[in-house]
Amino acid sequence: MKQRIYIDTSVIGGYFDEEFSESTQKLFERLEKGEVVFVISDLLELELIEAPSRVRELLYNFSSEKFERVSLTEEIKLLADTYISTGVVGKTSLEDCRHIALATINKVDVLASWNFKHIVNLDRIKGYNSVNLRMGYPMIEIRSPKDLIHYDNE
Repeated sequence: MKQRIYIDTSVIGGYFDEEFSESTQKLFERLEKGEVVFVISDLLELELIEAPSRVRELLYNFSSEKFERVSLTEEIKLLADTYISTGVVGKTSLEDCRHIALATINKVDVLASWNFKHIVNLDRIKGYNSVNLRMGYPMIEIRSPKDLIHYDNE
């Protein structure tokens, strides 16, 4: 079974960012080879509306069969709000929390992000998973795209 990777907006932008492009493009190569499926949300698509055209159009370079689409629901909003109300992150991180809740409730294998302040951060991950377990949801695996690419045996 293919690994299901939820990607947030930072991964799309990372494809064109000098600091993150190499790892991000290798992750997209895994997508192209059919090794993984990217799980994308309507929230991601909304956030891309404000992005530069090359970022906005990146996903159109790939067959829609390479993606699984998920949608924001009231259950997801409640879980995201709980991350904030319990102090995992502040109110300004609502969209980040919604990405994590989308990935959690849709039981992806891993959430990929380049957001080290609010998402790919050990203390935050512990907080998200503490809330998830208290509310009866599974733990969420969160990694940067660099952790999700394959390295040749050297």
